[in-house]
Amino acid sequence: MVAVSADALQVYEGMPVLTGAAGPDEQARLEHRLLGFVPIHRTFSVGEYMPLAHREIDDALEAGTTPIVVGGTGLYLRAALTDLELRPPPPEDLRARLEREADAAGAEALHARLAVRAPGAAARVAPADRSRVIRLLELLEMGALEDDDPAVESQLWTEDTRHPTLLAGLTMDRASLYERIERRVDQMVGGGALEEVKAAHDAGASVTARKALGFQELLVGDIDAMKTRSRQYARRQLTWMRKLPNVEPIDVTGRSPEDVAADIASRAG
Repeated sequence: MVAVSADALQVYEGMPVLTGAAGPDEQARLEHRLLGFVPIHRTFSVGEYMPLAHREIDDALEAGTTPIVVGGTGLYLRAALTDLELRPPPPEDLRARLEREADAAGAEALHARLAVRAPGAAARVAPADRSRVIRLLELLEMGALEDDDPAVESQLWTEDTRHPTLLAGLTMDRASLYERIERRVDQMVGGGALEEVKAAHDAGASVTARKALGFQELLVGDIDAMKTRSRQYARRQLTWMRKLPNVEPIDVTGRSPEDVAADIASRAG
C-alpha cells in the first residue's frame, strides 16, 4: 500500500509539523507521496496537484499496490479521485491584491462587490466564505466566470470516480474531537510549529502557503486563536463530509488506530 496525500498545505516543504504531515516513523511504516515537494515561496493550485495525484494513483494500481488517498482538503480529495474541469489559476499579483483587500475590508465587503457584478455567483457562496469569494472575484476579473455557470464546487458532489473507490469518512464524538484538537495544537507548538512558521515567513512564504491552518495565528503568538480556528475548521469538514455521495461514516471515538484500520480494510474487501 502507498498513501497519497490530498492535503493542500502538506505539499509545502518546511512545514510538516504545522500541517500534520506524516513523520519519519509513520513514513517508515507506510510510504507517503506528494508531501513537502513545493518550495515555500511558490504558489500552488489544485490544477497543478490533480495530474500529480492521478499519476501516483495510477502508478500504484499498475504496480499492484493499493493507493490510500488521505487528507483533509475537500477540493484536493475530489481532484485526486475524479476528473475536475478546473478554471485557470490566477496571476499571483491578482490574488495578492484581493487578499489585501479582504484583510482591509473583510470578506463581506468583497461579497457585496461580487453581488453587484455577478449576482448569480454571489448567491452560491456565503458572504463570510473568504476563500470562495476571493476565487470567484479572481475568475470574474480574469473573464473566466459566467454568472449563470456554477463554479468548480458543483463538481465536488459527483458520484463518479476514476477508479472503484471506498470513501471512508472518520467521525468522532464532538467533545472528544475538541479535546483532541486542544491536545494536538499544544503538541504541534511543542514540536516546533512556531519555529516552522517563523522560518517560512522569513523565507517569503507564498500567499497559498500562508493559508496553512494556524500560520497567521502562530505568527502573532495567538495559540488560543489557533485552537478556535481549528475547531471551526473541523466543523466545516464534518459538514462537507456529510454531503459526499457514497461516503461510509466510521465513528472512531474511543477506538485504537489498529481497530479503525481493520474496519476500513474489511469494508474495502
